[in-house]
Amino acid sequence: MVTLALDTCDARGSVAILRGENLLNVVVHDTAEDYSSWVLPATERGLRASALKMQDVELYSVAAGPGSFTGLRVGLTTVKAWSEVYGGKIASVSRLEAIASQAERGEPFIAAFVDAQRSQVFGGVFRREATALQPVGEGMVIAPEGFLDFVNETAGGANVGWVSLDPEKLTAIEGWLARAARGETIQVSAPALAPIIGKIGLQRAKEGRLLDALTLDAQYVRRSDAEIFWKGHAAG
Repeated sequence: MVTLALDTCDARGSVAILRGENLLNVVVHDTAEDYSSWVLPATERGLRASALKMQDVELYSVAAGPGSFTGLRVGLTTVKAWSEVYGGKIASVSRLEAIASQAERGEPFIAAFVDAQRSQVFGGVFRREATALQPVGEGMVIAPEGFLDFVNETAGGANVGWVSLDPEKLTAIEGWLARAARGETIQVSAPALAPIIGKIGLQRAKEGRLLDALTLDAQYVRRSDAEIFWKGHAAG
């Protein structure tokens, strides 16, 4: 199966082309260019380098959040359009799951987080099971101290594996010292997540857990600035 994977959740986005589990090409968003003008040319470059065309793609695997409202909107809208035009199915993947899936150690719980700006993090906790990671509750946007408290409560006395693109968001706070005293460290995630998102999407396809353009939705977690400001203005 040829998979086109897309991550536009924050500035560290990427596009990947896979054939089965094999990565054919990855294009990294390493400029300040808006995703609205970057995604299509980047996808074309990735497909051309893989000797493929859009008509060859059978599965679209997309990071559905959490992340930037604008970035998510561009990524999901693009994938919806591709699915409508070319007929491929869609796998929706949590970006936090893609980060957590990289955990190299065998702790029963894995905590994944990234910088959400505004002195907050996007975070999620996963329980390691036989063949997959199972989310414990929903993804959240929260102060680093609050996320640490949630992980402590969720894990109880169990050790936790930590993976992040932005480890300093937790290591900079005093509460982290207790976890570090247990010998825990924060593994740094690969910055380009599209290849991992593609592999998770392929597993979704094997399990029959696919969507179409109508049922694909975002995991926004936090309201958009436009909504926040509009409601604040209306209340005033």
